[in-house]
Amino acid sequence: MAESAPCINDILTDDELLTILSKLELQEEKDWFGLVCKRWCKVQSAERRRLCAPPGPARLRRLLARFTGLIDLDLSQSVTRTFYPGVTDTDLDSIVDALPGLRVLDLQNCKAISDTGLVAIGFSLPSLESLDVSHCRKLTDKGFTAVVSGCRNLKRLYLTGCRLVTDSLLRTLSNCSKLEELGLATCTKITDSGLCHLSEGPRRIKTIDLSKCTNVSDLGIGKIISSSGESLLSIKLLDCFKVTDVTVFAVAKSCPNLEILVIGGCCDITDESLNAIVYSCGKNLRSLRLDGCEKLTDLSLKSVISNCENLVALDIGSCDKVTDVTFRTLTENEFHSKLRVLKATRVGFTLMGVHIISEFCKDMEYVDLRSCPNVSRFLYDIADIRFPSGCRVNFDPSLSMQEMMVGLYF
Repeated sequence: MAESAPCINDILTDDELLTILSKLELQEEKDWFGLVCKRWCKVQSAERRRLCAPPGPARLRRLLARFTGLIDLDLSQSVTRTFYPGVTDTDLDSIVDALPGLRVLDLQNCKAISDTGLVAIGFSLPSLESLDVSHCRKLTDKGFTAVVSGCRNLKRLYLTGCRLVTDSLLRTLSNCSKLEELGLATCTKITDSGLCHLSEGPRRIKTIDLSKCTNVSDLGIGKIISSSGESLLSIKLLDCFKVTDVTVFAVAKSCPNLEILVIGGCCDITDESLNAIVYSCGKNLRSLRLDGCEKLTDLSLKSVISNCENLVALDIGSCDKVTDVTFRTLTENEFHSKLRVLKATRVGFTLMGVHIISEFCKDMEYVDLRSCPNVSRFLYDIADIRFPSGCRVNFDPSLSMQEMMVGLYF
């Protein structure tokens, strides 16, 4: 009688199985590896470093027991679909006990957590580098101070929608020397005083989002720009209506490596300061949001189109002084733009301008032409203008597609 073939589990050690697992690049393939048998599942679970899962106490306990080597945990909830209460302070106690080496924790829209949970994070996760608690509205300076004090390696902190945060936190963050990314959008209690304190601390901030922080102005933002200078890659100041050309000139002077600039809704911005941005940051600029900057004209916008050779996203919505002249520069220079997204709602160009865009922007994925007085779906169809295959041209007043594209590129 022939001998049966040896079982693979009798031959391969755990170390050899880990070596095989390390050769698999896709997470899907690694998940398949874990389905072979219980032993392989145990090996795969111990090796896994990142996990994204919907919250829930029973599920969370099972996951924490199985994946003991996690360093990146995403329990964020969708804005439109939440599992209330989602993650709670009790859940956070379980997480910090099971995963003391955690480096990345995403808790967006987990609205049940409070300062008590943040204190647990600060006390028990000394290796934490990234924390996202956007739209967790119960959180205050007290909880964040505990995080900053205990997590000395913190590089990324996102607090969008945490409206109880004040300048006191920014004074604490001035001691966070490794901070690189800070999201404070809609934290309306933040003022210039807090930004001035923050500027005295971390000098390597790469990304800062102060969108809808309506109490900040040129003074405080200028201090941040001055202190971080060449490190800054992304500055978002959407609807900061106190921002003027002074801030934009400061960006042009100090931030040559800037890739993303959002100054939509800053209605006092003029051609002069935008031209300064083009000539100092133009080669690196990839995304530029100018919607609602009503003083801008073709003078600066044609400079943007012809000189920002790596620009992939541009929003000029409600810049009603912009005409076909802005895009005619493409024909004059025979320059093929890398633009993928163009938002041009309520802009004054005609079908000629749209035709030029279609001819010289071959990478275009989305064009927003809603409410343009000289362009309609009917006229567009008659003119037989053709954008690249797969490009969506939007005349629909629905905001769903618009918001998705804005979030992706801006």
